[in-house]
Amino acid sequence: MGASVGLEALYLLIPASIVLAVIALALFIWAIHSGQFDDLETPAIRILFEDGSEPAPLPAERHDSAPSAGNLAVPRTIPNDPHLKR
Repeated sequence: MGASVGLEALYLLIPASIVLAVIALALFIWAIHSGQFDDLETPAIRILFEDGSEPAPLPAERHDSAPSAGNLAVPRTIPNDPHLKR
């Protein structure tokens, strides 16, 4: 008698899982056709924009004595800087 209860549950669970799979497939197809996956790069770089109009300046571009683009990887030291311990 216990085995028949398990089989009766499958008669409900299998059609329910098929219905859920069809709904998930329909939502995925709708998302493709509505353009949800058209632009994948803009959300990743949106954090770089301060107010949405132009990119925020890099910290090196905010000062007149900024290093050139070729020297960005080399840390600059300021002579007689009291915060630097030698």
